[in-house]
Amino acid sequence: MKELMRKNILDIAPYEAGKPIEEIKRQLGLGEVIKLASNENPLGPSPKAVQAIKKNLKIINRYPDSQGFYLKRKLAKFLNVKALNIVLGNGSDELIDIIIKTFVEEDENIITADATFLEYEIISKVNGRQIITVPLKYFKYDLDAIKKKLDRKTKVIFISNPNNPTGTYVTRYELEEFMAGLPQDLLLVLDEAYDTFIDVNDFPNSLSYIRNKNVIVLKTFSKGYGLAGLRIGYAVTKPELASYMEVARQPFNVNALAQVAAMAALDDKKFLKRTKETISKGKQYLYGALTKLGIAYVPSVSNFILIDVGRDGVEVFKAMLKYGVIVRDMKQYGLKNFIRVTIGMKKENERFIKVLKKIL
Repeated sequence: MKELMRKNILDIAPYEAGKPIEEIKRQLGLGEVIKLASNENPLGPSPKAVQAIKKNLKIINRYPDSQGFYLKRKLAKFLNVKALNIVLGNGSDELIDIIIKTFVEEDENIITADATFLEYEIISKVNGRQIITVPLKYFKYDLDAIKKKLDRKTKVIFISNPNNPTGTYVTRYELEEFMAGLPQDLLLVLDEAYDTFIDVNDFPNSLSYIRNKNVIVLKTFSKGYGLAGLRIGYAVTKPELASYMEVARQPFNVNALAQVAAMAALDDKKFLKRTKETISKGKQYLYGALTKLGIAYVPSVSNFILIDVGRDGVEVFKAMLKYGVIVRDMKQYGLKNFIRVTIGMKKENERFIKVLKKIL
């Protein structure tokens, strides 16, 4: 059947998602399993979002608002931008796909880091576009090295900030210095899926760049608001760039329940505060526990930690599965001796450390 496939598809390794809890229970015959693999919100979804979904269940026989008028209007007010600055997506993955389809010609290239969100590379290759990856430096985006890789065919640069899977970030100064030397006909995409958890003073104010520069900022409701299962994200950029993206966007891409849930979540300040506090406390606990065990880790500004287990991360991942703890091995990211753990609730974090101590 290979003769039916486009040649570029044959060379692509599919994205390996974190294993579902029910699958592990079924496969290994376990009663209790915790998942700390996919950077999901340990508190669950925003309660206000859940209420909104329950109130609107009767509308699912109708197609959703294709333009997302009310959600865009609310987001515009929340972000202090115009509705014309916003493009809604079925998660950030779809927005990445829309960006590549909209702006990158067949003979142009895309640049990003080598150990970063895998979908930049996968979606680029699926679309038949060349992607150039640049090694991280001290687990951070090496902006100087990226700049040296630019050529006349470079159209888009993807920067995950904070970076998944390392949890590091590009500072305001670093980013602005980098942008100062970029060509005018190039797009910079800042993927801020994890900006909810930022607790530093020098993180870039990315939305301030969209007025005068060719910058697209990606944000999501998956992490901070706990709506990963609804697939709802958005891009913020110049109205003209947004209008081009709308041409490539499929109609009805964001379902009706996702739209009402997202609107309600924006009002759930109490839940967002609890989320941030839970992640902050859990992070400090894990830092302390890992330090006591003599296990190295990369300090993170996000809701996950990259851990150097000192041996094959896939083996550690498999060993932890047997104890009902799902983490993420980093083989697909080229970080062989690492695992990534999502910061969970207190009992989940304690169980993770207990199992890790047992198997290492």
